[in-house]
Amino acid sequence: MMLANLYKKAGQERPSVTSYKEVLRQCPLALDAILGLLSLSVKGAEVASMTMNVIQSVPNLDWLSVWIKAYAFVHTGDNSRAINTICSLEKKSLLRDNVDLLGSLADLYFRAGDNKNSVLKFEQAQMLDPYLIKGMDVYGYLLAREGRLEDVENLGCRLFNISDQHAEPWVVSGCHSFYSKRYSRALYLGAKAIQLNSNSVQALLLKGAALRNMGRVQEAIIHFREAIRLAPCRLDCYEGLIECYLASNSIREAMVMANNVYKTLGANAQTLTLLATVCLEDPVTQEKAKTLLDKALNQRPDYIKAVVKKAELLSREQKYEDGIALLRNALANQSDCVLHRILGDFLVAVNEYQEAMDQYSIALSLDPNDQKSLEGMQKMEKEESPTDATQEEDVDDMEGSGEEGDLEGSDSEAAQWADQEQWFGMQ
Repeated sequence: MMLANLYKKAGQERPSVTSYKEVLRQCPLALDAILGLLSLSVKGAEVASMTMNVIQSVPNLDWLSVWIKAYAFVHTGDNSRAINTICSLEKKSLLRDNVDLLGSLADLYFRAGDNKNSVLKFEQAQMLDPYLIKGMDVYGYLLAREGRLEDVENLGCRLFNISDQHAEPWVVSGCHSFYSKRYSRALYLGAKAIQLNSNSVQALLLKGAALRNMGRVQEAIIHFREAIRLAPCRLDCYEGLIECYLASNSIREAMVMANNVYKTLGANAQTLTLLATVCLEDPVTQEKAKTLLDKALNQRPDYIKAVVKKAELLSREQKYEDGIALLRNALANQSDCVLHRILGDFLVAVNEYQEAMDQYSIALSLDPNDQKSLEGMQKMEKEESPTDATQEEDVDDMEGSGEEGDLEGSDSEAAQWADQEQWFGMQ
């Protein structure tokens, strides 16, 4: 088993497969060896045939063939069938509330772009096992994306109390720093996670994103490519690389990569949206982008990234009423900060100021750190009626205006020093 793992890590697939098969000949119920073979593209039917005699002779093992089938779907990137198969397993009394299955299900929902169900399954898994570390890096990333930074900080502290020798606690803390716009610290934490586990995909994505936001695009590209090598079925790895290409105006490379992903992972809502995102960057392919987004939304009307990109296209065409209808429809069964903020922008464009203000308020209640919602709200407050503006000016004249600026400056300076203290504390 150890030899198989070493061969796999060294990229020597054939001797790794041979070693895993030898393990299964002697121990047909070695689940890690089964997963190892499936991860090396050995067909599920072949792996199942090596365990068939045991399944037939040992009672209560009828779940194993379904389990192998489920993870065969996982490793071929067929997320929807993998989710359905694992859900059917989870309903069986023997495997109900199984933490490993719940973790796999959470990861699959994440890969399929269903972040809401992913978070729910991760929460269920960690309630059953408070010492769970595996998969918590993805959970922390999802919480950070939702703007739940306090929850991310608490999760990071809890994981560090369990062990600081795993990559996951460092990645979770890095996600907190990244979404707090402290990219240097996120970079350091991502690098520390990679030191502990060079195969941590989430750590590579964190470090790559931090490098990209710091303007070090070529270094970021190297990290995203390594993430793709380790997880060729994960769309977020390709998304990171394509964002790097677009940031460096390499639209042709981005288009080639998006087309490859579309062909490799199939025509689903996520790949269609990714290809449309690149098409939106080129004026020549705007119509193609529109067609791709319509296909994506036909498949999954609630897919947030597709809704956001379609809204961006409608905004360019100044079709605000169509955009408002699209966003209201998307928000009927879910609540998302970005969708509420964009709906606010569209309502401003059609002079529905009061409802726009309501939408910005909802967006900020979901993510208090969302700068664009704050800017939208402040812009509306500045464009108040002339009488209100005059009254405010009179009040401003009565009060001193210089002191407030000094206070603001001292706050930012204190925050800067506090940030530095935390940074050195980590080192």
